[in-house]
Amino acid sequence: MFSKLKLLFKDTVIYGSSTILARSLNYLLVPLYANKLSTFDNGVQTIIYANIALANVLFSYGLETSYLKVVSDSADRDGDERQLFSTAFLSLFVTSTLFALSIVLSAPLIAQLIGLSPGDFLFVRYAALILWIDTLLVIPFAELRLKRKALQFAIARVVGVIAVVVSAIILIVPLNAGLSGVFIAEAFGSLVSLLLVIPVFRQFRLFFSATQLRSMLRIGLPYVPTGIAGLLIHLIDRNILIRISPSEIERIYGRGYLPSDIVGIYGRIAAFGVVLQLFIQVFRFAWQPFFLQHAKDPDAKRLFQHVLSISTLFTMFLALAATFFVPDFVRYHYGSSFYLLPPRYWIGLSILPWIFLSYVFDMVSTNLSAGLLLTGNTRYLPVVTFAGAAVTALFCWWLIPQSGMDGAAYAIVAGTVVMCLVMAWYSLKVFPIRYDWHKLFLLLLVGIVLAWFQSILASPVPFSVADSALKALLLLCYLVLAMGLFREETLIVVAKVVNKFTPK
Repeated sequence: MFSKLKLLFKDTVIYGSSTILARSLNYLLVPLYANKLSTFDNGVQTIIYANIALANVLFSYGLETSYLKVVSDSADRDGDERQLFSTAFLSLFVTSTLFALSIVLSAPLIAQLIGLSPGDFLFVRYAALILWIDTLLVIPFAELRLKRKALQFAIARVVGVIAVVVSAIILIVPLNAGLSGVFIAEAFGSLVSLLLVIPVFRQFRLFFSATQLRSMLRIGLPYVPTGIAGLLIHLIDRNILIRISPSEIERIYGRGYLPSDIVGIYGRIAAFGVVLQLFIQVFRFAWQPFFLQHAKDPDAKRLFQHVLSISTLFTMFLALAATFFVPDFVRYHYGSSFYLLPPRYWIGLSILPWIFLSYVFDMVSTNLSAGLLLTGNTRYLPVVTFAGAAVTALFCWWLIPQSGMDGAAYAIVAGTVVMCLVMAWYSLKVFPIRYDWHKLFLLLLVGIVLAWFQSILASPVPFSVADSALKALLLLCYLVLAMGLFREETLIVVAKVVNKFTPK
């Protein structure tokens, strides 16, 4: 058993590292796009990429998950996996080709439907190409995961992202390809990944079975609405923000901005949430094998209580530190030649504390999900996701016309809070654990008050000595308070750190 868990952990590290590396490399493009493209172009790219993520769910219609399940069952019965691979790939190839062609032919109409002008139809057609190539990667990537070829999977993903970054820099800087260069680079990166998984196609045969496809669809289709709901929590804000009226924009931000400008500013500022997003993703990769391994320990519930406290405390501290210092990094004039984001974007910096705060509740939800997975009550997970999506959408419709980008950020916090509460309701019902909610809530309130207090005294000059000293002092006070409230967890962490660095 332990050897199997060890293999799981090894694969998790490879998958997690590749995902984190890929996201980190992709993030390097944010300053490039912000400095070399207009806020309007950034808005067009943001809204199309948001809808590409949603369309990806429809293009693959749950076939990745169902393929993994059906092939695993087939292996137990000595079935022919090559037939399943061929059926799944051919199905996605035909449907994605039809979907992509439909998008290409109706691109001007789709551009209007997602809040853009009909003149932006070319970028919608680029999106169709990206979706088509990405869909062709679904089954080969699933096959690599199934055969535990984690390293080949990681190489294909990371090299594809490197291709995107390099080609985007070449197309946008020396070649001045503008927004078209962004989409061409993305399509090129996907194509590079596809070329790297060509060896997987050795098992492809010109074979198709309607019976096998029906079997996979029965498993995969139920994942589609849940997948869309999960994405809407983080993407509905862009799709509603693009519909904000010019009069509301002028009232909130003054003249000189169009809806696409506002979406572009919002998307680039919100991207700094990657600071916490990557940390939570690392934790998520490690957390599932950990709680599966220790679920039957006599002190499992006490252990899980400590994990939630420590991980949430660290997330709250990181969120507070990011709230203090990320705006300074954005506004700092590096070498007196460039900013991470030009001054035109700074009207959106007020959303950052709320974006960071939403990840605190995301971390709590990630911890609580263990209860549902361990007890097999995963049927509640769609309820959690749909509740968060519904609240996010409702608050976006209500708050965006009143507060613009800030309203969208408030809506994300509301959605993640509801997800956290619903997850807690179901998880603690089937797997009760006494967490230190009152202490965590107190620290959350203190963190919010400190962020508000610092915002009042903040210096307009980035990284001024007095301002940086005040922020460091506030963070130290917060850390001392956290250590005082959670003495047992502090001693555990200190003991682990000392043990790690003590010579044996």
